[in-house]
Amino acid sequence: MSDLSLTIHPETPDDADAIERLVERTFGPGRYAKTAYRLREGGPPARALSFTARIGTLLVGSVRLTPIRIGETPALLLGPLTVEPPFRERGIGHALIARALAEAKTRGHRLVVLVGDEPYYEKAGFKRIPKGRAVMPGPVDPARLLVCELVGGAFDGVSGPIRPDWSA
Repeated sequence: MSDLSLTIHPETPDDADAIERLVERTFGPGRYAKTAYRLREGGPPARALSFTARIGTLLVGSVRLTPIRIGETPALLLGPLTVEPPFRERGIGHALIARALAEAKTRGHRLVVLVGDEPYYEKAGFKRIPKGRAVMPGPVDPARLLVCELVGGAFDGVSGPIRPDWSA
C-alpha cells in the first residue's frame, strides 16, 4: 500500500449509498441468497465497528460488523468485506479487517465470525469452527465458517445456532 494514500475511517450514515453501490458491483444480486447476508438484512451494522477505506475522496473498500449470538454468547459477524476490483491485492482488505477487529476488541467484544476463505482470513486470526459447533440458519459450507477470538479462550464452550442480535 505504500503507493496509495489510504485512509480508514468509521462508517457514517452518509456512506450507506456508496457502500451499497460498491457491494452491488463486487457481489452482484446473488448476495441476497447468501446465508450471511440474510442474517444481516434485519438491521443496521454496528456503525462504530464498521469502516470505509478511501484513496483521496474515492471509496475503495468497506467492512461491516453486525451483532449476532452463537447460542447465548454475544459475537459479531464480519461482512461484507469489499474492495473495488482495481484496488485489490494491495492490503486494503486486511487493513480494514485489522481496524475493525482492533476497535471491536477495544470496545469489549470477544468473538467475530464470518463465512469466507480460510487461507485469506487466517492472516487476521480466523480459524475454522469445528463442524456442527455453530450453525448458520441456512446452507453454509462448514469449511468456510470461521471464528476469531479477540480474547484468548473466548470460543471455549461456545456452541449453538447463529442468529442476529438486534438488541445489542
